[in-house]
Amino acid sequence: MTGWKCLVTGAGGFLGLRIVRLLVEEKELQEIRLLDKVFKPEIQEEISKLQGKVKLTLLKGSILDEHCLRQACQGVSAVIHAASLIDYMNVIHRNTIMNVNVKGTQMLLEACVQASVPTFIYTSTIEVAGPNSYREAIVNGREEELHKTTWSAPYSVSKQLAEAAVLAANGRGLQNGGTLSTCALRPMYIYGEGSQILYYSVDGALQNNHILSNHCSYSVVNPVYVGNAAWAHILALRALQDPKKAPRVQGQFYYIADDTPHQSYDNLTYNLTKEWGFSPNPRGSLPLSLRYWLAFLLEMVSFLLSPIYTYHPPLNRHWLTLSNSIITFSYSKAQRDLGYKPLFSWEEAKQKTTEWVGFLVEQHNKTPKMKTH
Repeated sequence: MTGWKCLVTGAGGFLGLRIVRLLVEEKELQEIRLLDKVFKPEIQEEISKLQGKVKLTLLKGSILDEHCLRQACQGVSAVIHAASLIDYMNVIHRNTIMNVNVKGTQMLLEACVQASVPTFIYTSTIEVAGPNSYREAIVNGREEELHKTTWSAPYSVSKQLAEAAVLAANGRGLQNGGTLSTCALRPMYIYGEGSQILYYSVDGALQNNHILSNHCSYSVVNPVYVGNAAWAHILALRALQDPKKAPRVQGQFYYIADDTPHQSYDNLTYNLTKEWGFSPNPRGSLPLSLRYWLAFLLEMVSFLLSPIYTYHPPLNRHWLTLSNSIITFSYSKAQRDLGYKPLFSWEEAKQKTTEWVGFLVEQHNKTPKMKTH
């Protein structure tokens, strides 16, 4: 392909920006259009440093703005749709999540059809597959096992519906007589520099004498480094553009992991922060079954209060299950079809993330402390 253009949605986010960083190295790529609702000043600064090899065009707009999507897709050869609203604690209104994640994806697919964009890659999540119960383990899960979430939580449901829409659109006729090729990637929990979840864990521990929380000690997971998750998107893009590989990839979904050791979320956070003096909480957490029933009671309180007051419980059963289950997946299908192999080793990923944690600690130490009398 000569002088082709690519649109990345959610390009100002944690994963989206990493996709852009790798995308600028692609051959014959003429322009990357970066669509997001907000680009923070530090993100804009980094994007400006990437200008040179490829033209980078910032598009500030909503995924629900039909005119914006039409303009963004005009003349584009491929779309990487990484934008979505993520919410584990049911803080964001259900309709808002469903609109952005489902309706926004459907609108973007329609814009691609009208603009004759032949390639569409969707960033999904393992939450469409589970876990459904902390008592049931999924070990080395594979695509052909067809794991499916039974939760009604808006984020899980919205991603499931959006992914289904993307895969169903594969083979759809385009305005110019061509056909649309789609696939979806389901990354594991993504960690690395810029992770909001890791940021909040570090920030909370800095307020608590470097003691980390122990809310996720029962889990066994295989997280993926953000650089590897981004790399999988590049390989999926190449595969869908390759006439030989495309027939095998079209309409398929892929679990994306790497060689990060299987461990609990708590252990992962500790391994990424211990160099800076962080330590696990020596006090054990409440038994998981007790916390589960406490979460159920808090959800009931929230439901009973809902006609007169909006109460967001600090705990819910869905989050407890997500963060305390045994759930690991194989990336062998991505290896076979996409030629996927992690770009960064565990040691490299750990070093880069640990360095970023050090930056957070440094920034915290520079912040003036309030004097107490």
